[in-house]
Amino acid sequence: MHTRKLTSLAAIAVLAFSACTPAPSAAPTGAGSTTPPAGTPGPTTAAGPNAELTAAMAGEYDGTTIDILAQWIDAEGTAFDDSLDAFRDATGINVVYSGITNYETVLGVRVDGDLAPDIAQIAQPGRMRTFQANGNLVDLDTVLDGAAVRANYGEGFIADSSVDGKLYGLYYSQNFKSIVWYPNAAFEDAGYAAPTTWAELQALVDTIKADGNGAPWCTSIEHGDVTGWVATDWLEDVLLRAAPVETYDQWAAHEVPFTDPAVVTALDTVGEMWFTEGNTYGGAERIAGTWVGDSQTPMFDDPPKCWLHKQAAWIPDFWPEGTVAGVDSSFFYFPGIDPAYGNPVLGAADQFVMFNDRPEVRALMQWFSTPDSVKSRVETGGFLAASNAVPAEWYTLYPMSGLAEIGRNATIARSDASDAMSPERQAVFHAALLKWVQAEGANTEEILQEIEDNWPE
Repeated sequence: MHTRKLTSLAAIAVLAFSACTPAPSAAPTGAGSTTPPAGTPGPTTAAGPNAELTAAMAGEYDGTTIDILAQWIDAEGTAFDDSLDAFRDATGINVVYSGITNYETVLGVRVDGDLAPDIAQIAQPGRMRTFQANGNLVDLDTVLDGAAVRANYGEGFIADSSVDGKLYGLYYSQNFKSIVWYPNAAFEDAGYAAPTTWAELQALVDTIKADGNGAPWCTSIEHGDVTGWVATDWLEDVLLRAAPVETYDQWAAHEVPFTDPAVVTALDTVGEMWFTEGNTYGGAERIAGTWVGDSQTPMFDDPPKCWLHKQAAWIPDFWPEGTVAGVDSSFFYFPGIDPAYGNPVLGAADQFVMFNDRPEVRALMQWFSTPDSVKSRVETGGFLAASNAVPAEWYTLYPMSGLAEIGRNATIARSDASDAMSPERQAVFHAALLKWVQAEGANTEEILQEIEDNWPE
């Protein structure tokens, strides 16, 4: 299942998360690799950084074949496959892309059977580290211009694609949830301004209530069998802002329990935002009982019944007919809480890893490190590159233009921890937070202890 929620709220994405502590380093032999061995450049007449890409563009690998495996299917799979045409046409290399639904299983079977693809998409940094620990991956510092990659990607992406200081992944795309939507015209008419700090956000909430303009927040969590995931998103976003990122990573790996004081404080902070009298439209009853796709609908009433809706960039697909993102609505970055923890973003991201070390495979990985590899996708308006080397002016369409700016300013990037949990663990987490909502947040410590007591092994 794809990591971005773009098509249907019925398909909750399984977002990966970078929880795993880096595994001990192992020599990357490259499962299924052919000579030259991993870490050994193939013969080429070119030299210097990205030498194989230079040789490929000169036609030296014309007629060779590269195998790529990923979980992107349907329209997104087609878009990715089409984007490879620029490389195919320039080099004569036959790049064969396979997008499959049971991706994790198939990739694992192929790697275990010494039939690993040349390049694979990985949504889970922990999964990358498992392959690396097993000696399956090529050290990309022997393939890419490591200094350029480290300069072009945010600190979080470098951390999540590295083991013991060496690159084993190259990030390709990203999406995040750390944004808050609001109704443009009404917002401006009321004289409100998008907050840039947590104190300003709290002041805006208080001002909306004091003005008698309805409730500040539009929030709901009902979604059938996965009711509660919106609450987990809020908890994770606040935890990233109120505690060190190491705490988030350890909690998501369940090395830190749900009862840890930082987790308790984060959920209490969400509760204060949601359950303070008048803060959320419809109160706890609506939060628990309204489908997430209708959560923000009252924001578009005249006048708005609520004003602020924290949700990812896919949510305009579920707005009332006739409303247009960027025209009827805009968003601002969900502000940081403690300046010591920077400007974190929560969401999802995909990286490429390299299993087989051949010159033509090196050339394609090097191409993926350049803005040209994503140019056609950025121009569609529905793609956000992980690389900061992609020119800002390429993002001409909303909302990606705004998201790209937020991404550039992010100091920490983490994927949604709860979405990477097993279905059994998600069920425990979701059910407990539903009970917490129904109690209007009055039982935070009890609920977190209940999660801990019922946590599946």
